[in-house]
Amino acid sequence: MVQKYQSPVRVYKHPFELVMAAYERRFPTCHLIPMFVASDVVDEETSEDGSTQRVERRCALDVDAPRLLKRIAGVDYVYFIQKNTLNRKERTLHIESHNETFSNRVIIHETCCYSVHPENEDWTCFEQTASLDIKSFFGFESTVEKIAMKQYASSIKKGKEIIEFYLKELEDEGMTHVPRWTPSSLPLPLPRPTSLSTSPPLVPKLTADSLTEILAGTPEDKLDADYIKRYLGDLTPLQESCLIRLRKWLQETHKGKIPKDEHILRFLRARDFNMDKAREILCQSLTWRKQHQVDYLLETWSSPQVLQDYYTGGWHHHDRDGRPLYILRLGQMDTKGLVRALGEESLLRHVLSINEEGLRRCEENTKVFGRPISCWTCLVDLEGLNMRHLWRPGVKALLRIIEVVEANYPETLGRLLILRAPRVFPVLWTLVSPFIDENTRKKFLIYAGNDYQGPGGLVDYIDKEIIPDFLGGECMCEVPEGGLVPKSMYRTAEELENEDVRLWTETIYQSASVFKGAPHEVLIEIIDASSVITWDFDMCKGDVVFNIYHSKRAPQPPRKDAMGAHGITSPGGNNVQLIDKSWTLGQDYSMVESPLTCKEGESVQGSHITRWPGFYILQWKFHNMPACSATNLPRVDDVLATLQVSSHKCKVMYYTEVLGSEDFRLFVSGSVFAPFPFSTSSSPSLLI
Repeated sequence: MVQKYQSPVRVYKHPFELVMAAYERRFPTCHLIPMFVASDVVDEETSEDGSTQRVERRCALDVDAPRLLKRIAGVDYVYFIQKNTLNRKERTLHIESHNETFSNRVIIHETCCYSVHPENEDWTCFEQTASLDIKSFFGFESTVEKIAMKQYASSIKKGKEIIEFYLKELEDEGMTHVPRWTPSSLPLPLPRPTSLSTSPPLVPKLTADSLTEILAGTPEDKLDADYIKRYLGDLTPLQESCLIRLRKWLQETHKGKIPKDEHILRFLRARDFNMDKAREILCQSLTWRKQHQVDYLLETWSSPQVLQDYYTGGWHHHDRDGRPLYILRLGQMDTKGLVRALGEESLLRHVLSINEEGLRRCEENTKVFGRPISCWTCLVDLEGLNMRHLWRPGVKALLRIIEVVEANYPETLGRLLILRAPRVFPVLWTLVSPFIDENTRKKFLIYAGNDYQGPGGLVDYIDKEIIPDFLGGECMCEVPEGGLVPKSMYRTAEELENEDVRLWTETIYQSASVFKGAPHEVLIEIIDASSVITWDFDMCKGDVVFNIYHSKRAPQPPRKDAMGAHGITSPGGNNVQLIDKSWTLGQDYSMVESPLTCKEGESVQGSHITRWPGFYILQWKFHNMPACSATNLPRVDDVLATLQVSSHKCKVMYYTEVLGSEDFRLFVSGSVFAPFPFSTSSSPSLLI
């Protein structure tokens, strides 16, 4: 498996020329980098005016690997070839490096770039990318990969010390300024008589992270190190790389509608920074948010009066770490009465609104306390918990709420304080704990009786001044007292069912399944030419080819094939075919747009101005991976695609609309953001 690394943008608050002078001091050897044994200039070329210099260098590294592995490999040092291109006129240094040793077994490639900060010419930016691909290594592929990644990560962490050391050394010698290159000047003298060269492949990396501070001048589409530390927290270099790469993938596939960085980071943490797994659950969550308009929940959801009176939960200041504090007096809540009066869906929406509010408060507290706050603390008081709370429909509703929250709000709970747990609590815990993620369970602290009042109790996590009055503190808590919900507010099962359907069908999107050999098609009849067909769809699973056809003939009544020939159920999505198999392309119908291949996770928007009246068919067709023509062996991509969509089933969530030509022109002239009236998926709370 290819391992990749992408650094954030790192900025030195020093001019480019001074940073280059410090960078040069690491050659030909550097005592701060013990593994960097030696380097020799292989080739050097300088332009006539001295503005450009190209240096190729062969570097020897003493890799910290087990002696047995070195004996098997038959080498003491690992050699790398590095090529530097210094452009004094443009004030850039481009570095490329690759391994010479075992190049037929291991492929290491690294590129680095020093450049001037786009908004401050006296600062220097640094970016770095690298990849590692181990083809074979005497049966020790996994071991070599771990060693390489470990040393690569450690070298990045040392970078700050190395650059700062040489900048300080220059300052001590009285060198605080290096003149810029001008057309009339000769090549700039270096502080030390040595050829400009690049560092060993692991060293630039060191340099990379040594760029210590980053400011708002960095381009918005790139993350800088200072921003990460200030708003996201301390991340290892490899964790930073995962965040940047996943963010970049979302930018490429979701057309600017990407989640905020802290939200992406939550999903990465939930999957231990496994980028593929994090991407999968994040895409599923984004689709869920879009389908149910969760991004606008705080604006559109108004809790019913019965919730305001009998739901015993609310926000209450913050804990000692600055996390928002939510208090839930579960023991005083009539869960059965709330379920009977409101239904499961209303309770779920209320809980989702609490989570959305929690995300907003985390952002606020991050600004207030000047440090990253990405989760909240929940205090649950169980005094009064009894067998009534174990009412089966109530427990069922609780389990569903837990399932939805776990899937869409990972790593938002920083700590859960459970107080005054009664004897019946173990029964409830046995029912719900299997549905709670293991990492989340580790954040639970349970106190029985009055144990929370002693050492190691509540005062360790919440300031004494804000402990609620009902727990013996002096702070008034505005959480409702609760009580039994009057039975006059109970509603029949039919009323609740109709209400539930209404709540969760408030979406303009439809979902459909696409099978191999059974595309999904949508018919749009156009009366007036020059009308505009618009579409917005997300690929929830699998890859498809999107086509648009025109026909003067009306298709036969649609054939639904969600279960029939395939024997596969299609929950949450239908499958409709309109084009008759007897029709001939070019005679009975024609293609009006070039086919578009859409990959899993992509979000696609577009429009088509119709030229003729008649029937237009939007088609999503299963994408067959092309076979490799050079060999009979399947490619790796083919194998992965087969594993990914083993059931030959794709899922798409889509919305279409037809605008008259006049309406479309009015809409475009009145909007500077997007040409589609349906592009409402960017979130005021989670999306950039």
